[in-house]
Amino acid sequence: MSKIQGTLAQWRDRLRRKELSPAELVNLAADAIEADRATNAYISFDREAALRAAAEADISSPLAGIPIAVKDNINVLGQPTRCASRLLSPYVAPYDATSIRLLKAAGGIPLGRTNMDEFAMGASGENSAYGITRNPNAPDRIPGGSSSGSAAAVASATAVAALGSDTGGSIRQPAGHCGIVGLKPTYGRVSRYGLVAFASSLDQIGPMTQTVEDAAILLQAISGHDQKDSTSANCPVPDFEASLGRDVKGLKVGIPSEYFTSGNHPGISEAVQNAVKQLENLGAELVEINLPHADAVVAAYYIIACAEASSNLSRFDGVRYGKRAEDAAGLMELFSRTREEGFGPEVKRRIILGTYVLSSGYYDAYYSRAQKVRSLVARDFAEAFSKADIIVGPTSPSPAPKIGDSAMDHLQTYLADIYTIPANLAGLPAMSIPCGTVKESGMELPVGFQITAPHFREDLLLKTGFALGK
Repeated sequence: MSKIQGTLAQWRDRLRRKELSPAELVNLAADAIEADRATNAYISFDREAALRAAAEADISSPLAGIPIAVKDNINVLGQPTRCASRLLSPYVAPYDATSIRLLKAAGGIPLGRTNMDEFAMGASGENSAYGITRNPNAPDRIPGGSSSGSAAAVASATAVAALGSDTGGSIRQPAGHCGIVGLKPTYGRVSRYGLVAFASSLDQIGPMTQTVEDAAILLQAISGHDQKDSTSANCPVPDFEASLGRDVKGLKVGIPSEYFTSGNHPGISEAVQNAVKQLENLGAELVEINLPHADAVVAAYYIIACAEASSNLSRFDGVRYGKRAEDAAGLMELFSRTREEGFGPEVKRRIILGTYVLSSGYYDAYYSRAQKVRSLVARDFAEAFSKADIIVGPTSPSPAPKIGDSAMDHLQTYLADIYTIPANLAGLPAMSIPCGTVKESGMELPVGFQITAPHFREDLLLKTGFALGK
């Protein structure tokens, strides 16, 4: 299979030295996508549009004409945005998402719409109308989700880097399972304008890359205040690359007892502990902390996220855009048949749950209580960050499961996000980096090490990850 060997930073340097042109790199990437028969990482790609952009690329720009893969729920002008769903199969984006506009302004070239769990609902990469995405490290295992295609593309070297979205771990969990770097920025750091909404108070776009340095470069390009997004934070964007290489001596590293339990796979625990020891050897100070409401985060998340999904996905009615059921007898039949034919099982499951918890008589019992838990989780982190600079732990309690396992046990699939969900509930930045492997059925499977920082302190994530040599 063709591969694009090299990191984003390395390709940027090669382009600036004129060892090749942006068009040549686009063709290398497109050839790699066409040759990939193993991962199903892409739903579509447009070589000609990318080559037209490459002809205009400025190699002195921050991204120097490098092609970047894009998750299929982020709008790119003139390209299909399907969210891996039958319901949006005929839809073509009439505008660029702000993250894509900034990406282009920085010299990046969108190339390839990556596969995903439908409407970003899933943690496995199996809930797509366009087929299962496979883990490049073990084709019989999931890559994680919902940014499954973005993770698989970067891990299989059919993309230099990619954009994903993270609602409850959808960047970090597949990054951990595929052995790459995935960073969820602070809520509001990157505009959500042009991202198809799953849960508006939780969604965030972020980079998925081979290295921490690449994550810093890509995050720099897409960050910033946007008046088109009412939740966009109007705060300065620091030089993220400048945070790399700084000493972590004296950094207070929070070790939550709730993240280091016997419920983790033994190999996961060993790999994560080794990363913690490495930080200690670099001069960091380990601090024991507690996150008392950690056991309630999954329940609270699925109530809040599904409630917001129920509201957001009501716009897909067969009238305004996307699929429309044929020969419907009336408006209500048009609505119901369009959604029945267009939405997949996992999306329907979450819409039904979300509608239920918002319904009369159940709102206070479920949704209101979940929001109270969310406030308590945020308070737990505020207390923890009064003692520690960062918080670390495993990205996931187990290595990538086999394809098909999630269909047999939905609850276990939901619990796989137990360590990633808290950062979304609290709006915090968090990053997964590789920290070793575990052996399962004769295969070496990647382990993710998660770092969480206070609001708008992505520089701490990047500094720490870079110090660990990632």
